[in-house]
Amino acid sequence: MLRLPAAHRLTRRVMNSCDGHRRLSSGSGAEHIRRFITDNTEVVGEQSLTPEVRLRLFTPNCRFWNERPDLWPFSDPYWAIYWPGGQALSRYLLDNPGVCRGKSVLDLGSGCGASAIAAKLGGAARVVANDIDPVSAVATRMNCELNAVESLVCVTDNMIGSPPESFDLILLGDMFYDQALATSLHGWLDRCIQTHNSQVLIGDPGRAQFEEHGIRRLLHQLAQFELPASVQQENYGLTCSGVWRYCPDLAGPETVQGP
Repeated sequence: MLRLPAAHRLTRRVMNSCDGHRRLSSGSGAEHIRRFITDNTEVVGEQSLTPEVRLRLFTPNCRFWNERPDLWPFSDPYWAIYWPGGQALSRYLLDNPGVCRGKSVLDLGSGCGASAIAAKLGGAARVVANDIDPVSAVATRMNCELNAVESLVCVTDNMIGSPPESFDLILLGDMFYDQALATSLHGWLDRCIQTHNSQVLIGDPGRAQFEEHGIRRLLHQLAQFELPASVQQENYGLTCSGVWRYCPDLAGPETVQGP
């Protein structure tokens, strides 16, 4: 589990919108959210694995970096952090545009939308950013504007466990932070692959929940990146982040269900 400074010592809950997910107040429209994001984030990029991608994120200069968490008016702001798994995944896509060129791409648990943006910059024909937090969808559209990328399709339904839609490529950055979620993802990804022959790429900095889960034995590592010093400091000593391709055929005759 990643610990974050002050109010952002959070655990990502992208999986289940019914598990403590606070909905937006009825008076909160997209324009209000855009103004709030503008006032409470900074445009950054240089201190990440993808300096060419600009994002609106929390920094130590932002009010809510050290503010009391109960003053935050929306759901926990996972979209305001550029997580190390997402950084590695985005870097890999930018370095290897052929991976997504001309393809339909789903960024699951998309957060700030960086990997979805990287896929679009790499020439993907269709990109869907999926995150259950509607504020994430607004932030993603704002980040598209920063990078001169056509606004992406943003879906806030919980797609995990739903009937698989047809995508050539599914991206997951920093989603294996919880054993139960990892097991649910495992089964759903298998159905996506069996139904649509989707390719699955996973970005993770090597958290214990990822390394110890049975799905880890079904992954082929494609790349590893050393995290910038500032990202290492923010993530309490994690030094590298990798990208893996999910290869369920590695399971052989038995299906791996957990650690």
